[in-house]
Amino acid sequence: MTSFSFMMHVKCHFLFSSTPTPFLPTALTFSWIFNEYPSFVKQDVRRFVSQETGNLYIAKVEPSDVGNYTCVVTNTVTKTRVHGPPTPLILRTDGVMGEYEPKIEVQFPEVVQVAKGSTVKLECFALGNPAPSITWRRVDVMPFARKVDMRKVSGVLEIPYFQQEDAGMYECIAENSKGRNSVQGKLSFYAPPQLIEKPQDMQKPIDDSLVWECTATGKPKPSYRWMKNGENLEPTE
Repeated sequence: MTSFSFMMHVKCHFLFSSTPTPFLPTALTFSWIFNEYPSFVKQDVRRFVSQETGNLYIAKVEPSDVGNYTCVVTNTVTKTRVHGPPTPLILRTDGVMGEYEPKIEVQFPEVVQVAKGSTVKLECFALGNPAPSITWRRVDVMPFARKVDMRKVSGVLEIPYFQQEDAGMYECIAENSKGRNSVQGKLSFYAPPQLIEKPQDMQKPIDDSLVWECTATGKPKPSYRWMKNGENLEPTE
């Protein structure tokens, strides 16, 4: 009996035929057609489509995976869609790849700066035989908040409405019967300056004194400077 256990990694190459309007990083979504539309690759413990790069990964190729794969890139802002060239998958017959421990192919950066109130998504996927399972944890052993979405099948950890308490070290663990592998990364919280006390219009007689207070919150702690008619005010004795 022949065992099919090769892995596959296919890159998504695309080019918009016209100059696209500026878009946010999350404006592009990626999917893959298997053979003919509308048959799309379904993500599971073996198959993963990175929404960062568009690349398709198959942890363990099986006979049912044989066919043509076409990358589809959709711009959710302009509602345009482009297709890459078909890429055929043919099973090799010159050997058999045995079981091996997980090898993490998709991982998140070592440090990710996350703005207050935004949504962050971390990707993690591993090749291996048997197909590895993906689990997540906080290195400080703090439990995940209820809002955290751990999509174990698709290898994505999503944290909506990011707050100071969500900051810290996160770990992705890939495991199968042959071993385990893991990667870690830090989510760093920042909040743009927000004025909570600002100067109000005032009328003062000549030679009278004036005190204006300006207070802001933010992470890191904001610095302050004053301007008059668009030019910086220098402190005087």
